[in-house]
Amino acid sequence: MRWMALIALLCALLLATCAPAQAQTIPAAAHHYRRDLVRAAHSQWGLDAPIAVFAAQVHQESAWRPDAISHVGARGLAQFMPSTARWWCGLTGTAPADCQPHNPTWALRALVGYDRWLYEHTPARYSAFDRWWVALRAYNGGLGHWQREAAATGLAQPSRQRVDAACGQARRHASHCPENLGYPARILIALQPRYASWGQTVEP
Repeated sequence: MRWMALIALLCALLLATCAPAQAQTIPAAAHHYRRDLVRAAHSQWGLDAPIAVFAAQVHQESAWRPDAISHVGARGLAQFMPSTARWWCGLTGTAPADCQPHNPTWALRALVGYDRWLYEHTPARYSAFDRWWVALRAYNGGLGHWQREAAATGLAQPSRQRVDAACGQARRHASHCPENLGYPARILIALQPRYASWGQTVEP
């Protein structure tokens, strides 16, 4: 299994360094939602909210298209799965009628709020960059998978890199590791710099 994890890590690096041409610029639609994103981020993270990370994540998720629907059914700017949207609305006390993944305002608030919840469930001993790496992996593939892979290392306090190397060694199939490891790499390394002028960034 170790060689499969190493392959996954190599794929993640390739995804980060060989981004497609679309990632080289900011979609025009992004500017339409910039103010809403900043407002949502400041309301839940404070004035030092990492705006560039959130913007890069929306770019990765939907390319700023509120009508986006993935091949697995994820919807809206933040690409929430219907089940995740229902869970999140239940957790936040949002009425079912107001649980609207296709609504840009709802989607941006949900993205920054869910990111906050995930970030708070990452190891406090990690650096901010590594905590974001874990939170983004969890957004993409589920916090439970990351936690089980952390346990699979057999270490009491595994580093973020050791948990990355354990991808596919618990319940997650190794075939999903290139996408899951590539997700934070693409957001934090390839896309975040394009939004640095929008606000706070998170650096290694």
